[in-house]
Amino acid sequence: MNNLLAEVLPKEGGLEVPASAKYNFAIGLMGLLAVVGVAAGVHALYTGHEHTFGVSREVPWGILIAAYVFFVVTSTGLCIVSSIGHVFGFKNFMPIAKRAVFLSIATIVAGFLVIAFEIENSWRMPVGNVIGANPTSNIWWMGTLYGAYLFFMMIELMMLQLEKHKIAMSFGLAGLLTGIVAHSNLGAVFGLLNGREFWHGPYMPIYFITSAAMSGCIAIIFFTYLAYKFNGWKMSEQMKDSLSNVAKFGALMMAIIIFFTSWKMITGVTGHAPGKYAAMMSLLNGPYSINFWIGEVALGMIIPFILIMAVKGKNMHVLFIASLAGMIGIFFMRYDLVIVGQLVPHFHGMGLVDYPELLTYMPSLHENLVVLGGIGFCGLLFLVGEKAFRGHLAEDH
Repeated sequence: MNNLLAEVLPKEGGLEVPASAKYNFAIGLMGLLAVVGVAAGVHALYTGHEHTFGVSREVPWGILIAAYVFFVVTSTGLCIVSSIGHVFGFKNFMPIAKRAVFLSIATIVAGFLVIAFEIENSWRMPVGNVIGANPTSNIWWMGTLYGAYLFFMMIELMMLQLEKHKIAMSFGLAGLLTGIVAHSNLGAVFGLLNGREFWHGPYMPIYFITSAAMSGCIAIIFFTYLAYKFNGWKMSEQMKDSLSNVAKFGALMMAIIIFFTSWKMITGVTGHAPGKYAAMMSLLNGPYSINFWIGEVALGMIIPFILIMAVKGKNMHVLFIASLAGMIGIFFMRYDLVIVGQLVPHFHGMGLVDYPELLTYMPSLHENLVVLGGIGFCGLLFLVGEKAFRGHLAEDH
């Protein structure tokens, strides 16, 4: 611990760093977004989703589901990244472990906030999860497993702060295993829907786990860079080396996701399954082609991969640009996955008169505000956590 304190004390003059103007501005902005988002969500609950949300009977899942998936995938990924150092003992991943554990909690809580406003009677959810337990439902398992995952991660964070590392490691392992099971189950929520050809198949749980690891790497680089900028600290060589290794691991995951995505598109187009083909073509050259080629492919995979490999994971400024592009691109991935999978009508290809080839969906103002509220709440937790936990300083254990 003394070595770690020595890294920051010369630059900080102590751990109590006065809040800078940019930190105060960021706190205010994130807090404002969170309040506006919650207000929009409460108003939607009061007025009714049918009047405030862009979803419909034909497209029942909208951008709030996509945002929820984005947050929980990132949370699981952060848990995976933190466990590489904290649970499995890889020294190069140790410096980022505490911050990754905290951020895994912040992101999943933000996800819960978003999904609470997507469920019209959200106050019934915790009660119904117990009283109306349905082990045959993947969505029931999703709520149960993610609840257990959050509990384990919070205990792990508490034990880390108390420097009870053996106990923390046990709960970290429990959180990792629960998170992976919960996340593969989330993939199964999509993959087991026979009526949605775009989603159906054993591919989805595997894809979700792999993309979670990629998301975790990108998120920890993004937030760690911002943390040092907000605190005015000079990044130590140990932290730079850690982020470099995280970036290289993230690049490997990106390569695997590129492989997955390529074969998903190839099989969707060449197989000519009516529903799947229509969904794929909407991504390749249809209404969602910009989302796919610029958002998913360019920002989410190609640009971050090229930037990381070009600097060999060494240049922190370039890694931040890669992580920023990746965060934006990954949101497009989640959005396209959720929305495009619902756009093909059930009676597609049957030649019915006045029946659309593709359904449409456009997020409403309320939905967009709730998403911004989730982002603001996550950012607020991140900023408060940096001060409350003093930069998440860690020691080898």
